[in-house]
Amino acid sequence: MSQIQQGSGPTALRILLGSQLRRLRESKGISREDAGHLIRGSESKISRMELGRVGFKERDVADLLTLYGVDSDEARSAVMDLVLRANEPGWWHRFSDLLPSWFQAYVGLEEAAQRIRTYEVQFVPGLLQTQEYARAVITAGAAGLGAEEIARRVELRMQRHAVLDRREGPIFWAVIDEAALRRPIGGVEVMQSQLEHLMELMRRPNITIQVMPFSFGGHSAEGGAFSILRFQDAELPDVVYVEQLASALYLDKREDVDRYGEIMERLCAVSTTPDETVDILNKIMKEI
Repeated sequence: MSQIQQGSGPTALRILLGSQLRRLRESKGISREDAGHLIRGSESKISRMELGRVGFKERDVADLLTLYGVDSDEARSAVMDLVLRANEPGWWHRFSDLLPSWFQAYVGLEEAAQRIRTYEVQFVPGLLQTQEYARAVITAGAAGLGAEEIARRVELRMQRHAVLDRREGPIFWAVIDEAALRRPIGGVEVMQSQLEHLMELMRRPNITIQVMPFSFGGHSAEGGAFSILRFQDAELPDVVYVEQLASALYLDKREDVDRYGEIMERLCAVSTTPDETVDILNKIMKEI
């Protein structure tokens, strides 16, 4: 069994637990169908468990460990302790009425990530937004929502920022399209404050911000925004997150991750250096 890193969020722990159960099953040559039958479930239930996309019942995991021949008390105890930790609700659980399930998963992964690389086309990335800018973005896309719900959505976004403030927080590397920085979200004052905030954040050693300038023309990420998350636990694969209008894609197959990784490398290579980022932010502030 692998060592579990402190600070791993429940989403990452579920993925890690699922991968351990999959390896145990495969080492015994047991099919998902047979494993599902044992726990009074189906092949698809085992698949969801092994992908870390559902919570884990202690009884189910204990029965699977027996089926997979895990007999030692020490090994069983380690897994069952992981079950308890993986089932603990994250801090964002109290916002579950606001968050679609597909985005709850992302917040959990963000919380556990060691490195986050993101490319954004339309807005400043959520982790870098000021409160006023976030409120303007949320209000614009929240037709029919009352003031209280908008306020809670803003609070949620602000609480997500805490991940960058932790001593062992992730390295955050953002490439932002110049169009997102020139779009006057919330008006001139809000936008200028947001740009100043980006320059302040760049002083932090764990935050890098580059700008994809208009002057470069077409590039390899014309398809839209995405994020790549990496985790401290070596057994956890990198995950590519691609948000869509009413859902999201989570890609962890090696070929998909490699493809997006190559695109990200090319974006970083042709975008501004940190010094050039400050220059372009100052220029935009004078022009908006």
